[in-house]
Amino acid sequence: MRLPATLANALHLGVKELRSLLRDPIMLVLIGHAFTLAIYTGAAAMPSAVNRATIAIVDEDRSPLSARIAAAFYPPTFLPPVMITQAQMDARMDAGLDTFALDIPPNFQRDLLAGRNPAIQLNVDATRMTQAFSGSGYVQTMVMQEVQAFAQRYRGGEVPPVDLVLRARFNPQLEKSWFGAIIQLINNITMLSIVLTGAALIREREHGTIEHLLVMPVTPFEIMIGKIWAMGLVVFAAATASLFLVVQGLLAVPVGGSVPLFLAGAALHLLATTSLGIVLGTVTRSMPQFGLLLILILLPLMMLSGGMTPFESMPAGVQWVMQLAPTTHFVALAQAILYRGAGLPVVWPQFAALLAIAAALFAFALLRFRRMIGETAG
Repeated sequence: MRLPATLANALHLGVKELRSLLRDPIMLVLIGHAFTLAIYTGAAAMPSAVNRATIAIVDEDRSPLSARIAAAFYPPTFLPPVMITQAQMDARMDAGLDTFALDIPPNFQRDLLAGRNPAIQLNVDATRMTQAFSGSGYVQTMVMQEVQAFAQRYRGGEVPPVDLVLRARFNPQLEKSWFGAIIQLINNITMLSIVLTGAALIREREHGTIEHLLVMPVTPFEIMIGKIWAMGLVVFAAATASLFLVVQGLLAVPVGGSVPLFLAGAALHLLATTSLGIVLGTVTRSMPQFGLLLILILLPLMMLSGGMTPFESMPAGVQWVMQLAPTTHFVALAQAILYRGAGLPVVWPQFAALLAIAAALFAFALLRFRRMIGETAG
């Protein structure tokens, strides 16, 4: 069966890009390092600062003491607590809305003043490792301080101990590597897809081979599609192998949800980021310029997407702007699928947002690429 001319041209141009990549040892080493050693290194060390952490409180006691405990959590360490019911607690944790959920049982104040040992349950979303480790200690310390001050005021004697029962959701052992490996994989998918696609275009401009393509019966659309599918395929294959061999194999990180669903989201994300690579390649005229511009683009995409710090910890203006970035939605769907086992009914808004952003970036990249081709031909 003969392929349509546009599809056949795009296929052949993509194969040309793959052959060119195979002759570039530096790029091959970069790809190998990014999806092996870099993943392992990213899993080994993670920060643990607590800033504007989200906390919800289930107040079943409705006493002055429980109100005092709730009032102890305030910015900048924590966001103002959200008062919820016990029925809402699990649903909010599953949706990733709360990093901590504090459950104050009925008759807590009465049991404390009676000299009993009441227990408060603290649920922690352990996928947010940047805050879960030290944050649980912060919560315990703050609760104990409020209980001690209250008991000394009303009893004037020794304060009976209060047990804080810790329940870490999605990561019971609080393994930092579980979080670090996935986030590093996500960041490297973003970085390599932009670098490879932009570098492929810059290399053609520097070597003058873009003029050779202009005399061939191919369109700018076919040339761009060839670069996008070829570089996207390389990153997709490397990320898939890394997920199975490094993340699940070497690091033994359990995956809670559907790997094919995650890979479908990765494919959409790659369409967006490879298109962004084409845009950067049309803006710059040399690899040094491309590298400098890449720093300005990559750092915000990776640091402000919700991967390194929870998204709600950022200023409202930054949150609004980052809704336009593909990494924000890819990080959200990847964490929901791989950590919490979410299915398509949960992550479809992220898929829809990624599809819209990818389509917009592709259209803009095609417009820029056609303009660049026109200037070169002229």
